[in-house]
Amino acid sequence: MDLSTKSDLSTKSDLCLLTETWLSKCDTVPLAEASPDGYSFLHKSRDSGRGGGLGIIHCNKMQITSTNLGNFTSFEAFILNIKTDSNTIIVLVYRPGPYSLFMSEFSNLLSDLAINYDHVVLMGDFNVHIDVETDTFSTCFTYLLNSVGFCQNVKGPTHNHNHTLDLIITYKVEIQNLIITPLNEVISDHYLITFDLVLPLPTHSQIKTKTVRHLDCNSSSKFIDTLSKSSVIVENHLDQLTSNVNTENNLDQLTSHYNVTLRDALDTVAPLITKVIKAHRNSPWFNENTQALKLECRKLERRWRTTKLHVFQIAWTESVNKYKKALFKARSEYYSTLIDSNNKNPRVLFRTVAKLTNGNSDQQCKIPTDISSTDFINFFNEKIKNIRSQISASQYKPNTGLADPVSHCTQHFSNFNPVTEQEVLSLISKMKPTTCSLDPVPTKLVKSAIDVLAAPILNIIESSLLHGTVPDALKVSVIKPLLKKSDLDPHILNNYRPISNLPFLSKILEKVVTNQLQSHLTHYNLFEKFQSGFRTGHSTETALTRVVNDILISSDEGNSTVIMLLDLSAAFDTIDHSILLHRLENDVGLTSTVLAWFSSYLSNRFQYVQKCADSTPSLYTEVQYGVPQGSVLGPLLISLYMLPLGSLIRKHNVNFHSYADDTQLYLSIAPDDPKSLDSLTQCLTCISEWMNSNFLKLNKEKTEILVIGNNGYNEAIRNKLDALGLKVKSEVKSLGVTVDCNLNFKSHINKITRTAFFHLRNIAKVRPLISSKDAEKLVHAFVFSRLDYCNALLSGLPKKDINRLQLVQNAAARILTRKRKSEHISPVLMSLHWLPVSFRIDFKILLMVYKALNNLAPSYISECLTPYIPNRNLRSSTECLLRIPRAKLKRSGEAAFCCYAPKIWNSLPVGIRQANTVEHFKKLLKTHYFNMAFS
Repeated sequence: MDLSTKSDLSTKSDLCLLTETWLSKCDTVPLAEASPDGYSFLHKSRDSGRGGGLGIIHCNKMQITSTNLGNFTSFEAFILNIKTDSNTIIVLVYRPGPYSLFMSEFSNLLSDLAINYDHVVLMGDFNVHIDVETDTFSTCFTYLLNSVGFCQNVKGPTHNHNHTLDLIITYKVEIQNLIITPLNEVISDHYLITFDLVLPLPTHSQIKTKTVRHLDCNSSSKFIDTLSKSSVIVENHLDQLTSNVNTENNLDQLTSHYNVTLRDALDTVAPLITKVIKAHRNSPWFNENTQALKLECRKLERRWRTTKLHVFQIAWTESVNKYKKALFKARSEYYSTLIDSNNKNPRVLFRTVAKLTNGNSDQQCKIPTDISSTDFINFFNEKIKNIRSQISASQYKPNTGLADPVSHCTQHFSNFNPVTEQEVLSLISKMKPTTCSLDPVPTKLVKSAIDVLAAPILNIIESSLLHGTVPDALKVSVIKPLLKKSDLDPHILNNYRPISNLPFLSKILEKVVTNQLQSHLTHYNLFEKFQSGFRTGHSTETALTRVVNDILISSDEGNSTVIMLLDLSAAFDTIDHSILLHRLENDVGLTSTVLAWFSSYLSNRFQYVQKCADSTPSLYTEVQYGVPQGSVLGPLLISLYMLPLGSLIRKHNVNFHSYADDTQLYLSIAPDDPKSLDSLTQCLTCISEWMNSNFLKLNKEKTEILVIGNNGYNEAIRNKLDALGLKVKSEVKSLGVTVDCNLNFKSHINKITRTAFFHLRNIAKVRPLISSKDAEKLVHAFVFSRLDYCNALLSGLPKKDINRLQLVQNAAARILTRKRKSEHISPVLMSLHWLPVSFRIDFKILLMVYKALNNLAPSYISECLTPYIPNRNLRSSTECLLRIPRAKLKRSGEAAFCCYAPKIWNSLPVGIRQANTVEHFKKLLKTHYFNMAFS
């Protein structure tokens, strides 16, 4: 990064950065002579000794100031702020120091930059052989950049020894026209790097109109009073309808009157008004008090400017300070209330933080305006028709269960159990306050007026369950198109999935039915053992823990494992109703009223698309196939629809695990048994035929395959799979976790840290506006939810990988407590009562063990643990110990759940292992680990 000629600088470059200037603090004449007219320079010399030094020559039109983010002993850093519409910083670096200390200090610098700045450019002479893939330090350096979300842009040698030493590292900044030019060795042994730095332009909002209802803190009480005065809800009409509900028409009429009454009450309390949304509008916390204080400030300011009297200047200053304090208090109270009321609603929290930071979190706004709601509904309907037309209907055998290998259920479920008002109240209190456009009133008003509405809601539910019918008003869903991934092209309709939004009353009814159906399935053990979708005690973490445990045990034995993630095309939308009802009757045991209710639930359903709140909805279309994706019953029904698949897979001696419609097959292959791969391919063929029979489409092009293991036979396995047209990948995403072929989870950790730092940067911006309590809620919602997700899989990983996650936790703690990065982090974590990341991993594993030993975990987890039973009567026989299996390899064997979990479990004090309840166990374990971590 050496200086070009003065003429080149004056005509082409706005900014020139130099490393190793070898200039002292007072010797800046060379930089002054090198600066053309209209340019200025800044310089930072080495603190002690000779050499080093960093310099910058910049165009005067660029407003650049230097800042200080701390002193570093292993490298020199010149940190520069560029005054733009975005929060941008440039860091010039020269590293001559030792490797170990550099990684520690540089990681802290990266975390600070990622948190506090929107756009970052690091450049300089790092003296890292980034081009040498076998270099350990280069690998660690690249891994650190990826884990925080930075991108290294220089490709090719930058030194006369053909090494890449000078780097340009960016964070959310676009680099264009990067050119590396060799220089005369007399000038420098480093090459000149030139590039264009593209900074984002500010976005300007437009004036819009919107139809809204004005709901304030008094709306709930007014809504309840209005309902209480309604004779339809309280006494007359409703009681007459309820006593005469014996037909489907009367139930529809009762539901209709419920909706009309609520809608009329809402119109009385908060009528619709048309509101103009301006580009610059008053903030929601700007109330009458702050408005009056602002007017008083302006009044005193005019008096002072007119009279120039000192007394008015003092009064004006005091008034301004009073106004600022009132404004800050009002803003803090507003966001504190918003965060507190939505602490269990991450979507609202994310949008709140995005508004505070001028971010954009709503995916719906990405839908192009030239795509209408009618285009979406036509595409979704045509897609289902095309999928079903591609499946051979000749394989469908009605009323036979399609030769499914599941025995007929002899335990029948014919009538629903009575529902009490207390059960309904409990369900509603636990449900999320989401509102659908089909709801007559916002859900939060329903929950606030639940004492008045509990009786009519219970009447509708009881009537529906008693007569085995579902009201027509509850069988309409509004479809919201949602991008499958945020980085997909929003102009392509195939990149969207249809998400069904149902009325709140429909969700309550479905939740009641789901609870009773799950009780029947659990009582008679009708669930598939390795189906973890939406079951009590089962989760994606328990499913992946069992899969990874089996893979590690296989690797410990010297075998390879082929894992195959099946992809189904629109599985929720292609389910055949007649096959589903047949399966519910014969394989689950539903009969009489219960079966009639499900038949009514699936028939005469309608849907329409409304891509956003202010867009024109499409026409209603009848739903002939599938179950609503986004409903309460949908995931359970698709699990029961795929119930026979488990027995089919077992016939081929292939391991599997399912979560709703996501199924993964995995098979251990010994080096001396190459033909065992044939059973997996045969199983895949049978699965494809079975799915065709059930009008499900297996998408082989998107089916992902991963070969895990380090023996020499892996390449032969990959070649054989490639010959069969099955593409093998280096990493796949399974239930939200990125799994790589080495099972080291580095890609998964990188994704966690990048996402966490994105949210930490936003939280850091709003931290001055909110209290510590509210900031901690945001940290738990956006950061710890990711650090803790499936962290049981990270047991046994090297300390350097866990340190990447610890870096995130340390940054979160400093943001929350406003501590400087130079302060020791352990007292900070201790004050927050946060366990370090490594202890959080063990905590999760031990909690899973406790639940498994007390019949609170899935059976497939309990199978991995074996109680220790000594051959003779010893004192240890009553201490609830586990047998530790022997492992050959440290990483593969000892890191497996069945080996690692018993080891840390047996190290616990006896009193913790013998805790009476889960909550008591958590309390004792956290205290024990807290003392270990900070003693």
